Amino acid sequence: MNPATQAVMAAPPSSPQPLASLDSRVPLTRVSLAYIEQRINLYLRFGHPARTVQLDRWRRCAVFLPAAVFCRIRWESNDYGTVRWQLLVLQACTPLDAMQNIPGIRPGARLLLHAEGEQKTRSVLARIDAIEALGIDPADVSPAYWRTLGNRLAARLPLPDYTAERHAAWLAGRALQ
Repeated sequence: MNPATQAVMAAPPSSPQPLASLDSRVPLTRVSLAYIEQRINLYLRFGHPARTVQLDRWRRCAVFLPAAVFCRIRWESNDYGTVRWQLLVLQACTPLDAMQNIPGIRPGARLLLHAEGEQKTRSVLARIDAIEALGIDPADVSPAYWRTLGNRLAARLPLPDYTAERHAAWLAGRALQ
């Protein structure tokens, strides 16, 4: 990884035009978001996009730098009620990384957690709220925790808590790399 890419991944630019200052070779992940009242709501629960572009009244596009962690929630309904709850915790990738093709996310992302259904989605949202109550930004949480949470959810096992000690260990390990 070249030093310019490492600098971009370390801290997102804070200028009003953050993407203008980036090297054109830095791969970006585009996440489609939408809101149609009483029908569909695709939104970010957490994450720090480098830029958000308003496409029209109903649609937006969030752009993420490589290695950024974010959560997208999809809620859909029809005339009879809610038909879909979906929560995805994803990590933006470079073209050389292994990634999944996910509708609405271009070119793709690394899937850390997938929760489908109201009950599973609400249980993950409760974990996210607990992380925020600790004063920790969910986007800074260890990717290994999100994978563990997703695996435990799929296996219908008790979900682990994310603690300040676990977060400190993650930050110490990341500093050593």
